[in-house]
Amino acid sequence: MSKIIFLDVDGTLIDYEAKLPASAAQAVNQARANGHKVYICTGCSKAEIEQRNLCELDGMIGGNGAYVEDRGHVVMHQGLSKEDVKHIVDWCNERHLGFYLEANSGMYCNDYMLEQGPETMVKYAQGKGADLTKAKESSKKFMDGFIHLQGEDLYRDDVNKISFILSHYQDHLDSQKEFPHLIANTWGGKGEVALYGDLGPTGITKRHAIEVLLDYLGVDQKDTISFGDAKIDLSMFECCDYNVAMGNGGEEIKAAADYITTDVNDDGLYNAFRYLKLID
Repeated sequence: MSKIIFLDVDGTLIDYEAKLPASAAQAVNQARANGHKVYICTGCSKAEIEQRNLCELDGMIGGNGAYVEDRGHVVMHQGLSKEDVKHIVDWCNERHLGFYLEANSGMYCNDYMLEQGPETMVKYAQGKGADLTKAKESSKKFMDGFIHLQGEDLYRDDVNKISFILSHYQDHLDSQKEFPHLIANTWGGKGEVALYGDLGPTGITKRHAIEVLLDYLGVDQKDTISFGDAKIDLSMFECCDYNVAMGNGGEEIKAAADYITTDVNDDGLYNAFRYLKLID
């Protein structure tokens, strides 16, 4: 029986330096050759994914569920309203917080992101195990992917979600109060340490997007397997039949998993695919 496989990206399919392990590419290629379908299910938007050197896939869920694509066909796309984008942009700028707008057309950042982003992304990479040299390289690559905008040019109508640097965790708590009608998450750093907050449309989760895709494909939930490494992936685990946590994952995702594989850079995906008999 063929399976529908959902892979988180950072820390699952690729490592925290955005490198695709050869064994992970081999696992995905062999699974697809065996008749299984493989989708990424990520917080990244399409523009960011297109900057990554990934293997061939059957489609993607992006923006933590805001965008669903199957073999190039857009199944669903539900982003933030222009009014919400303006509100978030103004709120972040008033607090002097660096942020970037995550759209399928590109990643658009403000002045403060150019100032605060490099150091924050070095912290992110180091928290995931990179040494200082590699962390700086990873940070530069990430920052080079931004399109810098100012003023009203940031008031866009094609935004899936917005990530902003946390000067303190209180920024995240305040965002929940300021935008009660939106979904507020945090991400970044080792384990579940919060470096960024993000805001997206209500009702948009990885779980909801998977349900939309399964309905579109006409397949049953019993044929699904998900792979993740962080708390944000728990919504995938809620709706998939079998769930795998990466060895480098946080404690919450490991506790919810049916199986824990090895680290992303220790053939984690390949080992799990073999264990589940998706590949020989």
